[in-house]
Amino acid sequence: MPQNPAVSDKRDTIVDVAVAVLQRADGSVLLARRPKNKVYAGYWEFPGGKLEPGETPLEALHREIREELSVQITRAHPWITRIFTYPHATVRLLFFRVSAWEGELDAVEHEAVAWERPNSVKVAPMLPANGPVLRGLALPAEYAISHVGGLGIDAFLQKLRRRLNADLRLVQLREPGLPSDEFERLSRQVLKLARPSGAKVLINGDVGLAHRVGADGVHLTARQVSRLNDRPDLPLVGASCHGIEELRAAEQLGADFAVLGPIRPTPSHPGRNAMGWRGFEAIAQGSAIPIYALGGVMPEDLETAWSRGAHGVAMIRGAWKN
Repeated sequence: MPQNPAVSDKRDTIVDVAVAVLQRADGSVLLARRPKNKVYAGYWEFPGGKLEPGETPLEALHREIREELSVQITRAHPWITRIFTYPHATVRLLFFRVSAWEGELDAVEHEAVAWERPNSVKVAPMLPANGPVLRGLALPAEYAISHVGGLGIDAFLQKLRRRLNADLRLVQLREPGLPSDEFERLSRQVLKLARPSGAKVLINGDVGLAHRVGADGVHLTARQVSRLNDRPDLPLVGASCHGIEELRAAEQLGADFAVLGPIRPTPSHPGRNAMGWRGFEAIAQGSAIPIYALGGVMPEDLETAWSRGAHGVAMIRGAWKN
């Protein structure tokens, strides 16, 4: 059947849409059900709307949320950008994470609203574009990278236990100085400690080892990302990136998230030029996957990282300093 030219034209034109992820302190996010008079009526989505001529994405976000939910956003950070082609249109979804607002929420332009946990959404059906978004929102703000080389195994495991009992939920094992057999033993020890808290553990660079020890995923080096044609068959895949080309390659591979840096000079990457926060922001802008800022960052840098478009911070020394 010949394609309707009018439909084709709409799909070829990208429509920019500002989208709000209103998030409470407990991690739950606000979803809204589309009204009967709109395409995909009855489907659940994150609230937002099209940019008007001359509007910035942030200006559109404030206006749309005021119109749709009767609240005034007071704190919002840029997050990820997803392009999705529906049967009727192609949209560029410019997501912002919103952590503060004023007023009482009211579903002015939606049939209903609901607070849901990203990793256990109960409302259905969801708009097709939102699957990767929910997986990204389930990632914690801190990505801790092991530091056995600086602490020693016993001291590291002691600090790891303390952090897991508190709030640590995502760990990468990266110990280039350890022999392979010792690294495998360490991986099994860390996984045994992490399981009771529900923390996820990724193995740096070794897909086979990640499978063998039952890790939650693998963290790929930038070189691996450039050489692989298919995403490793693991629940979580992270990727190291130092520039825009590597980030695009990680997106194309289907990585769940990336780390980008270094923000500042670090002992772990001597000789590599630091990009600073301005350089990070320039590369991260428009990323389709969540990005952690890496390289000399500390827990107190989290607010700055969010303002520059990061999902959170990835740390070696900063994760184990206490």
